[in-house]
Amino acid sequence: MLTSAQFLQAPGLQSRSRVARCSRLMKAATPVHTGPHTEAATPIPPTISRPYRVGTVKRKTKETEVEVTLNLDGTGICAVDTPVGFLNHMLDQIASHGLFDLTVKARGDVWIDDHHTVEDIALALGTALSQALGDRKGIHRFGEFSAPLDEALTHVVLDLSGRPHLSCNLTIPAQRIGNFDTELVEHFFMSFSNTSGTTLHIRQLAGKNSHHIVEATFKAFARALRRACEYDERRAGQIASSKGVLTQQ
Repeated sequence: MLTSAQFLQAPGLQSRSRVARCSRLMKAATPVHTGPHTEAATPIPPTISRPYRVGTVKRKTKETEVEVTLNLDGTGICAVDTPVGFLNHMLDQIASHGLFDLTVKARGDVWIDDHHTVEDIALALGTALSQALGDRKGIHRFGEFSAPLDEALTHVVLDLSGRPHLSCNLTIPAQRIGNFDTELVEHFFMSFSNTSGTTLHIRQLAGKNSHHIVEATFKAFARALRRACEYDERRAGQIASSKGVLTQQ
């Protein structure tokens, strides 16, 4: 019969003892979770409260009556009712490619020509944009895009700086697209720039077909504007300006 000392020194028992000790050490080192609330929850960063970015403008003169509603955070819904058919088509490009919800109702003295109606729609649209942007906190501010349409290619760069400026370099071969006077393309963007406080540069890089050139311009404008209006997550609600302001008010 083994003595107690010999029994404790037996090889098998020593091996089993080492395994038991290692098992106890591993259990001690492993955190035990007894339920979903035993650990402190990871802090969730506070969300930034963002305003409802919609602008509505009504403009009435002896020449026109215009109402524009612009939702910057829309899905591309466009409801346009104006007497200028080609402009309706271009406004649809702004909504669709900018992912803005846009409603435009307009009446004007088109028996003279489309000038006053196109101008006042653009003025109202620019005012609605400025209204929707508010103090312009947290936005990218800058946007650019190049849009092709078949043989036509237009590049648009813009800055929601609060300072209106237009530099437009388009060579549109035809004087009219349907009944639309192509001179009004530049005038539309000038009027928009004046009331929205946008610095806007438009460059035609290629193109022969007048419809294609103008439509590519509106598409590029829509995508550039969309980018400029979008929130910059890294900016965390701050104004994208070293002077701390992007409006002239």
